[in-house]
Amino acid sequence: MSVTDFSPGALASIDGQDINIATSTDLIKASLARLKSGLGFTLFTLNLDHLVKRRSDPAFRDIYSRATFVTADGAPIVWLAGRQGVKLDRVTGADLVIPMCEAAANAGLPVAFYGSTEKSLSEAAVRLRRQFPALRIVFMESPPQGFLPQSPAADEAARRMAASGARICFVALGAPKQEAFADRMSQQYAGVGFLGVGAALDFIAGEQTRAPKFFQKNGLEWLWRLATNPRRLATRYALCAAALASLALTPQTPLALGGPRR
Repeated sequence: MSVTDFSPGALASIDGQDINIATSTDLIKASLARLKSGLGFTLFTLNLDHLVKRRSDPAFRDIYSRATFVTADGAPIVWLAGRQGVKLDRVTGADLVIPMCEAAANAGLPVAFYGSTEKSLSEAAVRLRRQFPALRIVFMESPPQGFLPQSPAADEAARRMAASGARICFVALGAPKQEAFADRMSQQYAGVGFLGVGAALDFIAGEQTRAPKFFQKNGLEWLWRLATNPRRLATRYALCAAALASLALTPQTPLALGGPRR
């Protein structure tokens, strides 16, 4: 099989960025297929904040264009895809760690955690090993303040991760650092899957509190986050609202696709 056999085609395109994974189940199946064939991947979860960053940062836009898998992270992205006639599930980094760890444990694939804090990594590892006794976490590292993905320190960290034998690396640095790190390292370590998961390990460790299920299910997780951290998030969400307004006013044309709609 060729590399393209494990790279699904675009389902929807939002502001010039293709989304090619509809559900978490689809992602796990595609990820395992690549890894079992010796291929790595990058996974990015597209949300409005990422769209804003893509518009203003050409380097981030290029990084996103090289992603192996892109999911819809956030109700607005799911809604915009729906206007193109495509039904997508909301698939966030926070929702992926547990099912991916279960799949890794079942498949015997070692995993790595990179980012967050040492406390979060350690506690998340304890909880995940308790839940999945067969899970092999072979590498955990939290970079220092001021860490840059394009730096000798990042290269050294990636070498240590690769030497551990990890096949899946959960990158918890936040955007755009985690995407930049994943993109750079995937080009050097072709057999490793890199997933950008944001605060997911902090949630698992109990170091941060995720929005209640009601907010998650009704597309209001952003409101919970804004209410709990208005000073840090007000400007970001204002920019996201402006981006959503501009996209809402732009006609959404379905892609000419050979693949099935959901």
